[in-house]
Amino acid sequence: MAELVIETHGLTKHYDGIVAVEDLNLTVRKGEVFGMLGPNGSGKTTTILMLLGLTEPTAGTVQVLGFDPAREPLSVKARVGYLPDQVGFYNNMTARENLIYIAKLNGLRRDEAYRRIDQALEQMGLSDVADRLVGTFSRGMVQRLGVAELLIKQPQLVILDEPTQGLDPEAAREFLDIIRGLKAEGITVLLASHLLYQVQAVCDRVGLFNQGRMVLEGSVRELAQRVLGSEYRIHLEAEGPASAMEEALQALPEVKKVRRSDGDTYEITARRDIRREVARAVVEAGGLLRSLELEEPNLEEIYARYFQEVSHVPAGDSA
Repeated sequence: MAELVIETHGLTKHYDGIVAVEDLNLTVRKGEVFGMLGPNGSGKTTTILMLLGLTEPTAGTVQVLGFDPAREPLSVKARVGYLPDQVGFYNNMTARENLIYIAKLNGLRRDEAYRRIDQALEQMGLSDVADRLVGTFSRGMVQRLGVAELLIKQPQLVILDEPTQGLDPEAAREFLDIIRGLKAEGITVLLASHLLYQVQAVCDRVGLFNQGRMVLEGSVRELAQRVLGSEYRIHLEAEGPASAMEEALQALPEVKKVRRSDGDTYEITARRDIRREVARAVVEAGGLLRSLELEEPNLEEIYARYFQEVSHVPAGDSA
């Protein structure tokens, strides 16, 4: 089993009787991107604050890189980079000056600090604007500077809280590439967001939060099986005797439904991924295979279906 970077058991936080996080059992493995998904007020940010040692749990336990954040906050801070939804820099200082100041706060020697700063600026594509005032930066550039700040401390874990909030589509796409780059370097990433398509684009596993609880957890495929049912949709394009091919496809044991549209196009609903069997059936029926694709489950569909089902659960019942 992969090494655990984050591990919580029964983690709970109440504020004056209000439940912010309830009985959270969360594991994040070394080197993965884990997405915390949920609406505002679902407990994501409170969970992050407990992981960073910025607020103490009401109950339960939490370990981050083997340390208890409430009792060993400096050990956690030294190894974890945190990018909040609103990044704070001094607007009347240049990007480089801001990073030099932060490096001093982290106790880095001057030569080592300058080496890491140059490397981080280059990695974030900010070398050409390093000596411009941060007050002239776009929000996307500020976010990239925020990641550069994290890289200076060479973190093992990076926590991102709504990092693409307010970014234009192109800047958001670039930031998702940054997250992929962090993963490629072996850095574990915890991403909190309410933007479903972005979570699906970069995350290995997802935890769905609702009213302080993590109600679903797993890969997008696993969540789809739990919420949408064990269905796989396969899209096929093939030339040949349509009736014979359709009959051959319907006869496959795992096939639930075959729907033909636009002449040579078919949608097959099956109980598992049977693309190999589908290709063989097409050829044996005298057809010519043009394309064969497995439709990836859609996190937006999973999310909508889950909350639709929850809204129909009678009071007093559990989802």
